Formats: sequence, C-alpha cells, structure tokens
Amino acid sequence: MSTETTASVSTHILDTSIGRPARGVTVSLAARSGFGADWAALGGSRTDADGRCKDLPALPEGTTHVRLDFETEAYFSTQHGAQQGADQQAEAQQDAPRVRDSGAFFPEVAITFAVVPGEHYHVPLLLNPFGYSVYRGS
Repeated sequence: MSTETTASVSTHILDTSIGRPARGVTVSLAARSGFGADWAALGGSRTDADGRCKDLPALPEGTTHVRLDFETEAYFSTQHGAQQGADQQAEAQQDAPRVRDSGAFFPEVAITFAVVPGEHYHVPLLLNPFGYSVYRGS
C-alpha cells in the first residue's frame, strides 16, 4: 500500500500524421477535488523535442480528477504550415472545402481522468489533424 498522498501526471504527444513526436505543444494542467468541484488551474508546460512534458506541476493533496488541455491548433499552424499550403492549393483546384486555416479539425484536446493518491498516470496523446486517441500508459 502506498503512503503517498498525491497522484502524479506525465504526458507525451506523437503526431501520427508524420510519425514523430509533437514538439512545442502547450499543455495546461488543472485539478479538482471531487465530481462537481471547481477546477483549479495548476500551470502547464510545452512539449520538448521528444514530445514530452517533463515539468508538469505537482497535484495538490485531495485531487480526484485531472484535466490536461492540449493546444493543438497552434501546433498544426506552425508544424504543418508548408504542407498545408500545398494541400490548400490542391484543394482549391478541386473545389474541396477547407476545415480550418490551421488544418486542424480539433483546435484543442481536453482529456479528463480520475486519479487516486500514490499512483502515477502517464497519458499519451496520439494526434493527427483530424483525430486523436489517448490511453493510460506506463
């Protein structure tokens, strides 16, 4: 049985559209101490060259729910800009509709999950411009 009084959280992002880590994505962390309680913003981080946030804030004692907010629109605007320009030209020629100027259908991704004290939660995000998947990693 663990004697720790708080849970811990880490994350990383893989851009599955290019098969590489997603660098420079802003990630915000919030916590609450029960269903229906107010969310407390704890701070955030940006993903490094490996797509990891190594400096997310610690969770306060009594945390039961955590929310990770990933700012994906800014990432796709900067990381996929050159490819998007070529794609938009091709789409314009085919009269295909555009989703957004950034090329991202999901401008942000919010993941909420339950935690228990003493456990570590690694929550990877698999991301592409038109979809995402998350899971509890190790």
